[in-house]
Amino acid sequence: MTSKTGIIIDYISGRSVKATPEEVEAIQIFSKQLVEDYNYPKDHIQTRPQFRVKRRPSDTKKEYPVDIAVFPNNKKQEDDIYIIVECKKKNRKDGKAQLQDYLRFSKAFLGVWFNGGERIFLRKIERNGRIEFEEIPNIPQFGQRIEDIGKFRRKDLKPTHNLKATFKAIRNHLAANAEGATRDEVLAQQLINLIFGKIYDEKFTKSEDIITFRAGVDEKTEVVKDRILKLFESVKKDSNDVLDKNDDIILDAESVFYVVGELQNYCLMEAERECYC
Repeated sequence: MTSKTGIIIDYISGRSVKATPEEVEAIQIFSKQLVEDYNYPKDHIQTRPQFRVKRRPSDTKKEYPVDIAVFPNNKKQEDDIYIIVECKKKNRKDGKAQLQDYLRFSKAFLGVWFNGGERIFLRKIERNGRIEFEEIPNIPQFGQRIEDIGKFRRKDLKPTHNLKATFKAIRNHLAANAEGATRDEVLAQQLINLIFGKIYDEKFTKSEDIITFRAGVDEKTEVVKDRILKLFESVKKDSNDVLDKNDDIILDAESVFYVVGELQNYCLMEAERECYC
């Protein structure tokens, strides 16, 4: 961004756009993550000009501008839209409601709401003529099926240059939604405990084996938490010089599921040190 003009270059289209907080703190960050972390080709993504959807099924005009639209190929045909990313500066409830509207009136069946501080991943399901929505732990990487989320082999994990944004989203989500831990220092320790489990899993899982630190799209949150608790017990046994026997993961199952879903794609052992700062 140039401070004199307040203009930045859009990561996807290469066009000049106004450097609004929404643009700088959310749209550009998630656009980069789609390419660098999820491996979507730039020419499968549309930011400028903005893809638009209808406000209601009966409309003839498409009035809702989509911040980021992801397609399965570079033809970017309207009926093929795959993922919608909404980056408006709203609270979680309003952001989720608007994302549901975008999904309801488009062909996309996956959606992301990201406001620079929190994010939600949604799947649209059509059952018996009705549209329903459910939160999922993440979106598929390029070439993955949605049912493959959380079924990573150790060799599939990769470092990220965007871990800072992910940690910010995790912290804000836990502060707003976690049960059983509300103070910042407690939440920080809980996240550290989960990170210990993640790194331990990366270190001791063989290249071809499925990782333990994972959250599948159709798994129950309690099942995921139970698996993580067992993993953390192994961490404590092998790291008694760092962790105390009384250390534990006290976050509720929904919160553990969220954190695991956010981190499971990445290899933290290979992350650049500044990514944690």
